[in-house]
Amino acid sequence: MRRPMSTDFTQPSRRTLLRTGAGLGAAALSAVVLAACSTGTANGDAAGTPAVSGGTFPVTVKHAFGETVIQKQPQRVATVAWVNDDIAIALGVVPVGLPKIEWGGNDKGSSPWKDAALEKLGASFGSAKAPAQYSEADGINFTEVAKTSPDVILAAYSGLSREDYDKLSKIAPVIAYPELAWGTPWQEATALIGKAMGKETEAAGLVKSVESQIKDKAAAHSAIAGKSFIFGNLEPGKGDGVNVYTASDNRPRFLTATGMTLAPVVADKAKGSKEFFIPWSAEKANELVSDVFVTWVPDDKTTDAIKKDPLLGQIPAIKNDALVAFADKTVTLSLSASSPLSLPWALDNVLDQLAAAAQKAGK
Repeated sequence: MRRPMSTDFTQPSRRTLLRTGAGLGAAALSAVVLAACSTGTANGDAAGTPAVSGGTFPVTVKHAFGETVIQKQPQRVATVAWVNDDIAIALGVVPVGLPKIEWGGNDKGSSPWKDAALEKLGASFGSAKAPAQYSEADGINFTEVAKTSPDVILAAYSGLSREDYDKLSKIAPVIAYPELAWGTPWQEATALIGKAMGKETEAAGLVKSVESQIKDKAAAHSAIAGKSFIFGNLEPGKGDGVNVYTASDNRPRFLTATGMTLAPVVADKAKGSKEFFIPWSAEKANELVSDVFVTWVPDDKTTDAIKKDPLLGQIPAIKNDALVAFADKTVTLSLSASSPLSLPWALDNVLDQLAAAAQKAGK
C-alpha cells in the first residue's frame, strides 16, 4: 500500500479519494451478482452503447494480477476509479455504469470534458441513455457495479488491491492496471481498454491525435520549451508539507509532453522508486531547483501563504515568481486524472499560466 500524500487542507490523495472499502463477503457478493442479472441495470438498458464490431475475439489482456480473457466484444462496460470511463467514452462507448467525480467535478458528478463527449453520443446525464453513476467516496461500490450487469469492468488506471480485483472478477472480467497502482500512462490505459473493447485501431488513432494536440498547442507557447519543472504539493506552515510527483505520475508526464523537463533534483531522488510521489522536508525546500514550480491550491490565499512561508518561499522558482498554482479544482482534476478527454481541455486552461511562469524564469 502506498503512503497517502499529506493533503490536510483540501484535496484528499488519490488513494484517499479512491480508497478501498471493506467491501462485501463472497456470499453477499454472489447474491448481488445474481440480483443484478435478474433485474438489469440501475439505469435500465439505455446506456451501454456498444462499439461498432471490430477486432478479433477472444482477446487476452495481461495485467498486474494475471490475465483476463474477453471471449466476445463487450456490449455492457462498467468502470471504476478515474480515467477509465473517459477512455471508453472517447472511443465512442457509453458505459452502463461509472463513478461520480467526488472532487473537482460539477453538480452532475461529472466534468466539462465528459459532459461534452456524452452529449455528442446522445447520452447526457439526465437523459434516457445516460450511464448509471455510483459513489466511490468510500471505495469501490461493488454492489452498484454489479447492478449494471457489465460484460467487462475497466480499471486499467486504478489502485485495485488483489481483494478488489477478486471481488470485481465475480461480477465480470476485469481489466486491471498493467504494473503500478495509479501508474498507468493514459496512452497505455487507452491501448489496453481499446484492446478489451475490440477497438485497438481506434485507440491507437486517439492516442496519436491527443499527442499531436499537446505538441501543437505547446509549440504555440514557446517559452515553456526546455524549461525544467517540479510538480508538487505544498502546505505552508508544515515541516512535512512538501511532496513532489515523480515521472511515474501523469502530471509530470503531461508537462514533459509539452516540451518541459523534469528537474534533475527530482529525477535523481526518485531513481529506483515506483512511487508516484516522494516526500520532501520543508527544511530543504531551497534544494528544489527548477525553472518553474507547479502546484494546486484551494484558493488564492494559500498561494500568498506559500510565497510568504519562510521555508517554501525559498524554493528557487517561487523566489523568481515562477510559481504556477492552480486554484481551480477542475483544472487540477484534468491533470491528475489525465485522459484523452481531459488533456485537450487542460491545454486550453493551463498553457498560458505555464508560459507566463516560464517567461519569468527566463529573466
